[in-house]
Amino acid sequence: MEKAVNEGEHREVREDAGAVWSGNWVAERLGVELAGDDRLTGLLGLALRRNPKRAHLLVSNVLGKHVPQSPSVVYGYGVELGRRVRDLLGDDEARRAVVLGYAETATGLGHSVADGLGLAPYLHSTRRPVAGVAPAGGFEEAHSHATSHLLLPEDPALLTGDGPLVLVDDEFSTGNTVLNTVRDLHGRYPRRRYVVVALVDMRSAADAGRLAEFAGEIGARVDLVAAASGSVRLPEGVLERGQELVARYESAGSTAGAAPSWSLAQFPAPLESVAPGARGTARPAPDGPQPDYHRIDLHWPANLPDGGRHGFTPAHRARLEAALPAMAARIAEALPHNARRVHILGFEELMYAPLRLARELERGTDIEVRYSTTTRSPVLAVDDPGYAIRTRLAFPAHDDPADGPGERYAYNVAGAGFDAVVAVVDSAGDTPALHAPDGLLARLAAHTPRVLLAVIPSYAPERPSMLPEPLRGPAFSSYAPEEVGWLLQDLSDVTLEAPTEEREEAIQSGGAHYAESLPLEYQPSEQYQELFHAALKESAARIAQAVGVVTETVLAERSPRPVLVSLARAGTPVGILMRRWAQHRHGLDLPHYAVSIVRGRGIDANALRWLARHHDPRDVVFVDGWTGKGAITRELAQALEEFEKSDGITGFSPEIAVLADPGSCVRTYGTREDFLIPSACLNSTVSGLISRTVLRADLVGPHDFHGAKFYRELAATDVSVAFLDAVSARFPEIADAACAQAKELLATDRSPTWEGWAAVERISEEYAIHDVNLVKPGVGETTRVMLRRVPWKVLARAGAGSDLDHVRLLAEQRGVPVEEVDGLPYTCVGLIHPKYTRGATGADGKAVTL
Repeated sequence: MEKAVNEGEHREVREDAGAVWSGNWVAERLGVELAGDDRLTGLLGLALRRNPKRAHLLVSNVLGKHVPQSPSVVYGYGVELGRRVRDLLGDDEARRAVVLGYAETATGLGHSVADGLGLAPYLHSTRRPVAGVAPAGGFEEAHSHATSHLLLPEDPALLTGDGPLVLVDDEFSTGNTVLNTVRDLHGRYPRRRYVVVALVDMRSAADAGRLAEFAGEIGARVDLVAAASGSVRLPEGVLERGQELVARYESAGSTAGAAPSWSLAQFPAPLESVAPGARGTARPAPDGPQPDYHRIDLHWPANLPDGGRHGFTPAHRARLEAALPAMAARIAEALPHNARRVHILGFEELMYAPLRLARELERGTDIEVRYSTTTRSPVLAVDDPGYAIRTRLAFPAHDDPADGPGERYAYNVAGAGFDAVVAVVDSAGDTPALHAPDGLLARLAAHTPRVLLAVIPSYAPERPSMLPEPLRGPAFSSYAPEEVGWLLQDLSDVTLEAPTEEREEAIQSGGAHYAESLPLEYQPSEQYQELFHAALKESAARIAQAVGVVTETVLAERSPRPVLVSLARAGTPVGILMRRWAQHRHGLDLPHYAVSIVRGRGIDANALRWLARHHDPRDVVFVDGWTGKGAITRELAQALEEFEKSDGITGFSPEIAVLADPGSCVRTYGTREDFLIPSACLNSTVSGLISRTVLRADLVGPHDFHGAKFYRELAATDVSVAFLDAVSARFPEIADAACAQAKELLATDRSPTWEGWAAVERISEEYAIHDVNLVKPGVGETTRVMLRRVPWKVLARAGAGSDLDHVRLLAEQRGVPVEEVDGLPYTCVGLIHPKYTRGATGADGKAVTL
C-alpha cells in the first residue's frame, strides 16, 4: 500500500486483496521480474511496446500517463517528492534552484515536483519546436521512441544560474538520459549541484556507479530522490522474444477472448480485439458522422503559460491557483447532470494543466474523477487483468508535429465506464485533425456518452527585444569599463537642456515631466571647486567607513555574490565604491550596472528584463547614494510590484542599499547621519560625466533603455575617478572599524521609521507649500535643488558646520535665504519655489546668473 499525501489529503494506491498484478502477463511470457521495494508492484505494471530498442514498458500506476488514476494521487506523488527535495536542499538553495522535467512523460510530474519545492521556477524539455524561440540546449533519450529533446526557455536565465538543477523523470532506468542532459547543460551552464528525482529508481549497480563517476569528473554533487527503488531482471534474448510476441498478437486479428473486466454494453461501438484475450485498438468507422461534443470555455488567464515548455515561475503558479476553482466549476457545469464517473484526458506534453483541472474538479465535487493523457508511445493492448494496458484508442496526430504525421494513443480509456470524457488540448492541437471522423474526439465519442473539449491557449513567448549590451567607458562615461555597465541608451547627440526657470515652470504647471529634459550643467566656480576638494579631504575616511558598512551588510544579508545595480546617477559612484570594497576586503569581482528610475514613471522595465536574462534577480541589490524623504524607495517598490505582474518575473527585492539614510527609509545603509557626501556637490563631473536620465516618448521606445548624455566636453573638469580613488584609498585604515560597525548593525533592529517623510509633510504644511515633491530634505537633496531647480529657501539645522559650506555658497550665488531651524531632523532642507512662474528665482523673485 502506497500513500500519497498532499495538503492534508490522504489517498491510497493499492490493489484489492487477491487482485492480479498488472505485470503478470509479461512476466510469465518473457521472464521479466521486478526486484526491490515491496511497493514496486503497486506503483508499476508491465506491457509490451513496438520499439526496436526495448521490448518491455514499465507502466506507472501513479503517473497519469497510460493508466487513469485519481488526480490527487498523481499530483500528491509529485508534490511529496518536491517537498523531499526542499528538505534536502534547504530553503536558501531551493530559492536558487530550477526544476527541469522530461517530455513527454514527466512534464506533469516535474511541474508537481516544482509545486512541492514551492520556491523554484519550472521548465520542461519539449519535442515541439516553436518558431522564434532559439533552443538553449538539448539532449538525446536513447531508448525512447522519440529521442530528441529541446530546451526552449523564454528566459535563458532559467538555465544560466549556478543554483541546483533538479531533473525529474518518471523512471530512472539506466541513467543515460540524465547523463546526456547534465553533460549538455554542464558544458554550457556549469553548476555545483544536481538533484535527480524519479518515481522509481530502477538502475543497476553498474549504472549507479557510472553516475557517481560522472559527478566526480565534473566536480558536482548529484543527489537522488525517488519514491521507490529496485531493478528489472531481463533474461537473455528478451528483446527478440518480446518483438516476436508483439508481432504475433498484432497480426492475430479480431477473435473472441476472455470476458472483459468491465462492461461494454453501454457503448455504441464494439471494441476490436487484436488477439485472444485482447481488446486492443478501438476504431469506429472512419466515414462515420462528426463527433457530438461540447466545447468548454475555461477562461484561461491571459498570458499565463499553459505549462513549463517555456518556463513557469512561482508568480505564474499563484495566478493559476487563483483561477483554478472557477475553471473547474465551468467543467462541472458542462458535465451531464447524472455524471458520476468522469475522465480528464490531457494531451501529450500538456499534462500539468489538465492534472490541476482534474484535481480541482475532484476536490470540489462528489464525482469520481480519473486522469491520464494521450501519448506518442506505441504499446500493445491486451485484455487481461495481469496486463497494464487493457485498451488502446489510436488516432492521427493533430498538432502538426515537427516529425511529421503519425499515430497517437489513449490507453485504458475505452471500456472504463466513464459517463463523460473531457479532452484538454492546447490551441496548437485544436486542428481539423482533432475533429476529423477518425480523430481523437470521434474515437472518444464511440466509447462514452458525452465528450467535452477544453482548449488552453498555447503560450507563445514574445520575441525578445534586441536589447543592446551595457554601455561602458571610455566610449560612454569616464569610468573604467569594468567599474560599471550602463543599461542606458546614448543620447549625447540630442539637445535636451533647457533653462532652469523654463523647466521649473513646465514641471510645476503639469506641462512636462522633469525627466523629459535636462537642466543646464552647472559649471562650478574656482571657489566652489576648492570647497569640494576640502570637503573630500575631510570626509573621505567617513565615507569609506560607510561604504564598508553597507557592503558588509549586503554580503551578510542579501547575497554572498550580489549583482550591484545602481540607480543612475547618484547611486553610481556608491555602487562603484561598494564594488571596490568587495574586491579589497573579500577578493570578489562583483558585476555592477546602472539603471534609470524616474519618479512617477518607475524603473526602466527593459533594464530589468536584461538583468533577469543575465543574472538571478534574487542576487540583484539596488544601490543609491542617500535617502531624502524616501520617494524613490517607494517608487522602486511599486515599480517592481507592477513589473512582476506584467512580466511574471519574480525575485527582484525592492530594498535599496544606500550610503546614507537620514530619512530612516531603508534597512540597509552605511550611516543614518545627514552629512556632506562630496559626490552630491557636483553633477556629471563627479558621476562619470553622465547626465541625469531621460525618459521621453519620442526618444525612448517601448523596447529601448532610458537615455542619458555623455558630456565628453567637460573632461577637463572631471573629478569622478579622483573622488573614487580618494575614498577607496582610505579602505585599509577603516576596514576593521567598518566590519565591527556592520556586525553591530546586523544585530540591531533597523526597521525604517520614515521619520523623514513625516518631517517633510510637516514642513510642507508649515511653509504653506502643500506639495511634498517641492520639499527636498538632506544635504544631498538640498544641493540638487540649488544646482538643478528653482530654490526658494534653505532650512538649516541650528549649529550646522562645514557640511553646509557649499550650500551656503550656492545660496549666496543664487540669492536664496538660509533659515536656521531648531529641531530639524536633517542637516538642511531645500525648498523649491512653490507655484513657480518664470522670473521668480530667489526669495525676491530675481534671477541669479551663476
